[in-house]
Amino acid sequence: MTARGWFLFSLMGVVWGIPYLLIKVAVEDLSPSMVVFTRCALGALLLLPFAIRQGGLVRTVRAHWAPMLAFACIEIIGPWFTLTDAERHLSSSTAGLLIAGVPIVGVLAARFLGDAEVLGARRITGLALGLAGVGVLTVPHLTGGDVKSLGEVLLTVVGYATAPLIAARRLKDVPTLQLIVPCLTLAALVYAPAAAATWPAQTPAPSVLAALAALGAVCTAVAFVAFLELIKEIGPTRSTVITYVNPAVAVAAGALFLDEPLTAGILAAFALILAGSVLATAGGAGGRRPGGRRAAGESEGRTTGGPADSTDDRTDDRTEGRTEGRAL
Repeated sequence: MTARGWFLFSLMGVVWGIPYLLIKVAVEDLSPSMVVFTRCALGALLLLPFAIRQGGLVRTVRAHWAPMLAFACIEIIGPWFTLTDAERHLSSSTAGLLIAGVPIVGVLAARFLGDAEVLGARRITGLALGLAGVGVLTVPHLTGGDVKSLGEVLLTVVGYATAPLIAARRLKDVPTLQLIVPCLTLAALVYAPAAAATWPAQTPAPSVLAALAALGAVCTAVAFVAFLELIKEIGPTRSTVITYVNPAVAVAAGALFLDEPLTAGILAAFALILAGSVLATAGGAGGRRPGGRRAAGESEGRTTGGPADSTDDRTDDRTEGRTEGRAL
């Protein structure tokens, strides 16, 4: 993976690791619809001037409205509500830990949709290590939620795993801002009536307002720009591996701000998660079909971030980065 890819990956690991804490703070005083509406509206307002400045926003929406609608529903409108509603009953750490199932579901979804990408032994090992680390963190927390909340998080996982595939296959030529702004705007409009109906009778506490501001500005506006650029840089499957880092950040935030315990088991899980992330996102030698022909996933790797057949991972990543850059 290129230096740019690692920077985006590290950034996403942090900015999408703290929303669980912020959502938990916000839903103490506000409805899930209100939280989602405010987050989407603020993110859209912050990014709209930049999207307009690029030009062609309306033309882009007209040309790509169908996949953009699918992306908005599967990535934002559905998952953000189910996750926020689940956190009324689950701890922020538990929610963050359960979301770490996204890479596994992402691999299965890619296979179901006909992606022939060759994962390779290193990436499979990385996925397994990351899942083991998540298991160490998750099992002690599973008794803290109910069936409905756990089901809502599962729906969130499916959405988070599927939406990047849509972005990579159908929206890779759409400028990042011109994809994010219409999707966030649509989500805000969808939740506006419910938010108005549950508008708080009094001004929320400063901590709640600060959580909403951070959710909209950092965890939505900044994070979405970085995430879509990450998909273009390393592909949809590898990009979802950030959800192995997110739980570590979620647990650390819980320990720092909610006085949740930080045990030796949690520290060991951190090591497994980080090691798994490195292996699962590294470029590796792709498989070959009989007769020396490269597997289909190798050629796709140059547009979706999948692995390519090379003895030098760094050279391979540079090739991916240059090709994907031309596609933007």
